[in-house]
This record gives sequence, structure tokens and C-alpha cells, in this order.
Amino acid sequence: MKVDELNKSKIPLVKINKKLEEFRGKILFPKKLALANEMLLNAKLPNLENMK
Repeated sequence: MKVDELNKSKIPLVKINKKLEEFRGKILFPKKLALANEMLLNAKLPNLENMK
């Protein structure tokens, strides 16, 4: 396909690098993951009944 054909195409073309498979199931940033999980546990969500 030429560039013009790719630009006119409505279907996105994605090529996935197979080297990324080595990271499947691994936690790359454990400290950041722990911090994010802690923030989610302590997060206060808005009361949706009051927003109507």
C-alpha cells in the first residue's frame, strides 16, 4: 500500500512487535504499581445521586 492509500483507509493498520511478548505477565514498575493501587483504595468517588 502507498501512503495515500493508507491515509484514505478507514481501517487502522497495526503491526505488533513480537519482542514485547517477553514483558507479558511481568511487573515493570512495582513501586509505581503499589502507589497506584494505594491511591485507588483511598480514592473518594463523587456521589452520583447528588449530580442529577
